[in-house]
Amino acid sequence: MSNVTIRDIKTIMTEPDNIRLVIVKIETSEPELYGLGCATFTQRPSAVQAAVDDYLRPFLIGRNVADIEDIWQSSYVSSYWRNGPVLNNALSGVDQALWDIKGKMANMPVYDLLGGRAREAAPVYVHTSGETHEEVGDKVQAFVEQGFHHIRVQMSTPGYATYGNKGASAGSETAGNRDTTQGPIAATTWLRDYDPNKLYAHPGGVFEPKPYMRSALGLFEYIRGRFGYGLEILHDVHERIPPILGVWFAKEVEKYQLFFLEDLFSPEDQAYFKMVREQCATPIAMGELHNSPHEVIPMIQNRLMDFIRIHMSQMGGITPAKKITAMGELYNVRTAWHGPGDTSPVGHAANLMLNLNAYNFGIQEAAIPGERTREMFPGMPTLKDGMMWSNGKPGLGIDIDEEMAAKFPFKEREFGGAWDTVRRADGSMVKP
Repeated sequence: MSNVTIRDIKTIMTEPDNIRLVIVKIETSEPELYGLGCATFTQRPSAVQAAVDDYLRPFLIGRNVADIEDIWQSSYVSSYWRNGPVLNNALSGVDQALWDIKGKMANMPVYDLLGGRAREAAPVYVHTSGETHEEVGDKVQAFVEQGFHHIRVQMSTPGYATYGNKGASAGSETAGNRDTTQGPIAATTWLRDYDPNKLYAHPGGVFEPKPYMRSALGLFEYIRGRFGYGLEILHDVHERIPPILGVWFAKEVEKYQLFFLEDLFSPEDQAYFKMVREQCATPIAMGELHNSPHEVIPMIQNRLMDFIRIHMSQMGGITPAKKITAMGELYNVRTAWHGPGDTSPVGHAANLMLNLNAYNFGIQEAAIPGERTREMFPGMPTLKDGMMWSNGKPGLGIDIDEEMAAKFPFKEREFGGAWDTVRRADGSMVKP
């Protein structure tokens, strides 16, 4: 089977549980041999589909499926300009599918192709959120009773839009994009002159950094008081606060011993991480919004972060991710691949292959899948005892029911499904 070639490439667009997923399927010259990859960019899925169908497909038909490295490198520069989320997700779908095929041809799971396992399963973290300390705490308690030891905690800020609030289901980042906790502007002294009825109305709601930070610090105090310091807690700032306030916030949370603080700054503001390092030892996770693996290299080299949070399909798949993983190991920086609900089960399976293989694996974000998603993707990784487990099958170990996928096409969305714009009280835009 050394001369197996790419016979066809197609995209499967489906939405089983209110999240738009893009799956790439590569069919080969060998009957019944095919591979699957995740190309999900849920805010711009049709653009990814066009990149696969109109450009990568004609470019790659007839190529030998064994030549993953050459296919990745040549595809990466085939558009001349590169590093964008649309093209990288398209390339990731192809790349992951080729690794899936290679594993099936070798009759090995992909982690064995990478050198074998460094661990039996991958510890994960799940999401909690709520409107009160008690509500978040009760959800934490429920997860602890299910065997989870790492839990991300987020809480609504009364009167404001808050990332990761009650609208977000456990493990589903996309469900929280709407920032459903809104309401009138809080009657704080520094905003008392604002008339809520005259503010810029927008579905995303109004956000202000200082009320959010006070709310989050109060939540950490409550969680540590209720559960002690044996539980690992995490928190996502989601780049929303001004950088200098981020430096202050990182210092303030140090005493609560977070497992990590995520996306404290935007990618364009990452020079501020040097200030954080000089002033505190709060563990930092960063990379979710990076497109190119090259963007994260200075952060690793200068030890400005502790966890690599890149979204694997956003950077182009397993091929670049395994290289960044190896670099991280040399600098003692751990991996924590982005894995919310808008990473498809195929993408989670790809994450798991690297998690099981990499010595410097740190933690994996886990999405709790809906019933239809579980049915549509047989063989998807399982969550048990606070960890993600592989089924040990060849390739990525996962499949898709295409007939079922066709029954759940994309729903129409206002603004095409763009990320809701959150604004400050004066009407100016806040980064996501």
